[in-house]
Amino acid sequence: MITSTVPLDDTAVRRIRTDFAELAKPVNGRPLVYLDSGATSLKPAPVLDAERAFAETYTAAVHRGAHTLAAEATELFEQARETVAAFVGAASDELVWTSNATEAINLVAYAIGNATAGRGGEAAARFRLSPGDEIVVTEAEHHANLIPWQELAARTGAVLRAIPVDDEGVLRLDEATAIIGERTRLVAFAHVSNVTAAIAPVAELVDLAHAAGALVVLDACQSVPHMPVDFHALDVDFAVFSGHKMLAPTGIGALYGRRELLNALPPFLTGGSMITTVTLERAEYLPAPQRFEAGTQRISQAIAFAAACDYLSGIGLDHIAEHEHALGRRLLEGLTQIDGIRVLGPRDADQRTGLASFDVDGVHAHDAGQFLDDKGIAVRVGHHCAQPLHRHLGVTASTRASSYLYNTLDDVELFLEALADVRPFFGAGS
Repeated sequence: MITSTVPLDDTAVRRIRTDFAELAKPVNGRPLVYLDSGATSLKPAPVLDAERAFAETYTAAVHRGAHTLAAEATELFEQARETVAAFVGAASDELVWTSNATEAINLVAYAIGNATAGRGGEAAARFRLSPGDEIVVTEAEHHANLIPWQELAARTGAVLRAIPVDDEGVLRLDEATAIIGERTRLVAFAHVSNVTAAIAPVAELVDLAHAAGALVVLDACQSVPHMPVDFHALDVDFAVFSGHKMLAPTGIGALYGRRELLNALPPFLTGGSMITTVTLERAEYLPAPQRFEAGTQRISQAIAFAAACDYLSGIGLDHIAEHEHALGRRLLEGLTQIDGIRVLGPRDADQRTGLASFDVDGVHAHDAGQFLDDKGIAVRVGHHCAQPLHRHLGVTASTRASSYLYNTLDDVELFLEALADVRPFFGAGS
């Protein structure tokens, strides 16, 4: 395992790559260049081993049964929660397991809706929305951090407002100052845009929201895997992130919430394992996080999620961030030097992560992606679940290259070399 004292130079990255079997797999007769980690990351051997070891050795239901296997499974499950919570600067009782970040956002939205409907008693009164109250999002949001708030507004009579972006897709703080006000009850935004790679001004937005008495929900899907993140230090009220974007399996994500807020929220999903007492007429619920974890849980996935956090911590998030920043800088520089390529997002590499979306003049994003795939280069194409942002930027779809700890500068150079041939191949070059 690479330790956090070792920077990610070429030697370290080559060692890391040996943990990822797919990087040795040829695609279309060429070595794989995987630049789609913004959608789903590859999984290293230690993470796969952790999930397999649990399935082979400790299979049992957690928080149920008194036999040895059940006790061991429960201990491992809760140790995993402690590990993942610590990874983002939280306490273990502030972390709720979900299937993904989308479910985590929906959990908060539906729980607030339940509070508005009168569930949860006096403790939940702080969450209740009245007609005319405002929910604030941004024009740059992934659909997962937009549609749940649209639905909550429709159910409660609240008004949904959006902070606009400028021509580079960067949030306009001047507009945020004007929009967030006395009727604002909740502000939801992404830490890092999955389209423009722009890093949001978290401190400023949190200050504006809290000054108005509003809650903050942070979509941290594109930040937690790539840089050191501490939710307590950021002072957000809720935050979400997904395992599959940070070396863990699919089907596991997490909701962070401040302890007092989680314990005041009424449940979203109900059933077994999240109750204390049940009669035919009513039920009493456990404190968080169990009150939000009805039914059989994602046990092996949670344990693998913790293994992914250990893997990333062993390398060092500071080193990962520095390495990806160098890759992102070269991506941005190289893209701007290719004729007919328009990069979406800020032009300053210091305002971005190691991700770049772009439009190829005269070539549809899907065609560009297919051309690159023929060269063994995996990228994302489409609107990236961010149609309003693409619409603002004047494109219907884009191509996205996203780097991670296992990518090299050679990967970026191979991508740029292939991309330079796209327009001439389709007859769109000058």
